[in-house]
Amino acid sequence: MSDASPLARELIFGDQHDRIQQRLAALDPDLAAYIRDFAYDTVYQRPGLDLKTKELLACALLTSLGAEKELKTHLRGALRAGASETEVREALLFMAPYLGFPRVVAAFSQLQDLLEKRKAASE
Repeated sequence: MSDASPLARELIFGDQHDRIQQRLAALDPDLAAYIRDFAYDTVYQRPGLDLKTKELLACALLTSLGAEKELKTHLRGALRAGASETEVREALLFMAPYLGFPRVVAAFSQLQDLLEKRKAASE
């Protein structure tokens, strides 16, 4: 059995799963299928790394690309996969010497927005 659950993308996306799938399908149905089938249902299912680690790596890579919408999804996914807020913050801080402060500041902005929304939803 792989380290990621068979429903890794559903865990990562949480209640945003259907919305994300619909947004991708509206861009292009084939693109949506490639992302779902290859990225999530093949690559994420590989053994060797747990889902939390995969999500922290995804956050690092998306930060490096400046892909803010996708980063927000994977910051949420990292937390949903078991990363603590401290672990996410440390991963983002670790990127600063490699990616530069502007990318890391933007990533922290995405994290702050996500945490504020989570707090508001729990109140």
